[in-house]
Amino acid sequence: MEEKKLDLNSIIGFGLIFVILIWVMYNSQQKEAEAQAKKAQQEQVEAKEKPVVPTKVVTTETKAVAPVSDSVQVAQLQSSLGSFAYSASLPSATEAFTTIENEVVRLKIANKGGYIVEAEMKEFEQFRKGSGKKVHLIKDGNADFNIELKTSDNRTLNTKDLFFEPTLTKEGENQVVSLKLKAGSNQYLEYRYVLKPKDYMLDFAVRSQGLNSVLNTSNPLNLDWKIKTYRNEKSVSYENRYTELIFEYEDGKDDYLGQGESKSDEPKDVTYIAFKQHFFTSVLLTDTAFEKAVVVSENLVQDEEKDTLFTKQFKASVPLAFKNGEVNYDMNWYYGPADYHILNNYEKNLDEIVPLGWGMFGWINRYIFIPTFDLLIGFLPYGIAIIILTILVRIVMSPFTYKSYLSQAKMKVLRPEIQELTTKYAKDPMKKQQETMKLYSKAGVNPMAGCLPAVMQIPVFYALFSFFPSAIDLRQKSFLWADDLSSFDSVINLPFYIPFYGNHVSLFPILASIAIFFYMKMTTGDQMTAPPQEGMPDMGKIMKIMIYISPLMMLFFFNNFASGLSLYYFISNTITIGIMLVIKNYIIDDKKIHAKIQENKTKPKTMNRFQRKMQEMMEEAEKQKNLKKK
Repeated sequence: MEEKKLDLNSIIGFGLIFVILIWVMYNSQQKEAEAQAKKAQQEQVEAKEKPVVPTKVVTTETKAVAPVSDSVQVAQLQSSLGSFAYSASLPSATEAFTTIENEVVRLKIANKGGYIVEAEMKEFEQFRKGSGKKVHLIKDGNADFNIELKTSDNRTLNTKDLFFEPTLTKEGENQVVSLKLKAGSNQYLEYRYVLKPKDYMLDFAVRSQGLNSVLNTSNPLNLDWKIKTYRNEKSVSYENRYTELIFEYEDGKDDYLGQGESKSDEPKDVTYIAFKQHFFTSVLLTDTAFEKAVVVSENLVQDEEKDTLFTKQFKASVPLAFKNGEVNYDMNWYYGPADYHILNNYEKNLDEIVPLGWGMFGWINRYIFIPTFDLLIGFLPYGIAIIILTILVRIVMSPFTYKSYLSQAKMKVLRPEIQELTTKYAKDPMKKQQETMKLYSKAGVNPMAGCLPAVMQIPVFYALFSFFPSAIDLRQKSFLWADDLSSFDSVINLPFYIPFYGNHVSLFPILASIAIFFYMKMTTGDQMTAPPQEGMPDMGKIMKIMIYISPLMMLFFFNNFASGLSLYYFISNTITIGIMLVIKNYIIDDKKIHAKIQENKTKPKTMNRFQRKMQEMMEEAEKQKNLKKK
């Protein structure tokens, strides 16, 4: 009995020891699992806080792929993909992405298709400052990049449907992503992206290796690039006006599409194609010019009254030529702001993407207004900088303003004599014209002198009209009630839409319209009573009408424009009114002008070539008229 009792106790003891061991092992595993989970969570937090580039491909979605050992599925892949079934059977054949980023841009590249599926501008926000929404040039499938592959076994494949094998490495501070679409272990089509620190421009290469027996090399590969441009600004109509497709061709020539409805072109020897979204742009550049290209722009804004997500659809198709049975193209991608300074620094003619005006107007912006404005915004708020720029422009243009007003004063003094000639030769318009020209000549008055100063100001006017919509520095910069000097300064939102005006009221255009009304009232008041010439429209009546039409046109036209531009015109016209009041009241004396004209009449006058030619023409016309009467 004693032995049996001992055996039973032993059994109970061993059982308890076994239960304790099980509990200890289970508890140890739980603690280890919790420790691993805590470590993983800490690594994730550190990864988010530490601004380093990912060193491995991050898989977000995974699709089942047939393993190589599955002969049935391999056969199915080979029947549809041919040699490229090899790539579809690799572990990388998943819906996965590689993200690279620097201080200014973040790019996400997909295994499927091997192209950029997300491009985020890290320093810019959509619509308004503080919105919290970053500007994305590419996101949620708005872009497509594809190379059509014609295989030697008569298949047509599209790279956007095939899986690339990604490799992420670093070369110094540069991040390098190599994606290979493989037809064998050493046969592939490669996309190679290189992102440098603080740079919007990527190196991009398309190369093939060992595919001369896989692909049909008798014709070039066809590369297609498409983007539906996101709306990023407050005014869809204003943004869409400057959203366009620009391309460089034939050794430095440039052209554009985008104004109006759907348009297309087929330039030759193309070196870059830019899909511009007003203040941002996506550009594909190539060192080896594309032999030709087909570019298309489609307007997606059919009704400006309605809110919209996209503005335009851009498409480009270019051939990639084979050389010795392989493709080898060194290119670049640019995803970033349409900033004149940034684009100009690349020395690739990319500054033409920024519409500063053609010919002389662009020259004025590049060498006068841009450097001057850069200097001012270096130490002044943006709104004040616009006002100072306006004052400087008006000071420079004041001699022309003086000459214009002086000419008007002279014409005003001569008006009674011109009226006498009109009455005297009412039945003989030709004679009246001859005598009027003689009067001008004797008095030393040039009737065109009042027009020439105005003509001289046109280049400045047009240059500034191009400068302000292109100045990305003004984007989301506030001044007074305007929260964005690159967009409209709405002070009242209307519950309805007014055609050509919009559904809001901007204040700076109203002030500019009032200023231009008083300016025109001052400058045309002396001209509109001048006697009309025979056979010519009554300019007096036209100018009288324009006094009211011009401010109204400005009110409607500028309601959706950049408030910085309206601010400029308001200040400019206000300053001009002040200058003209000073000239009228303190500089020009009508009595002195009259005395000078009378003195000039006593002096012998010789006609200049223009006056002599006009006199000869009128005399010949008078002679022909007399012959007809006979």
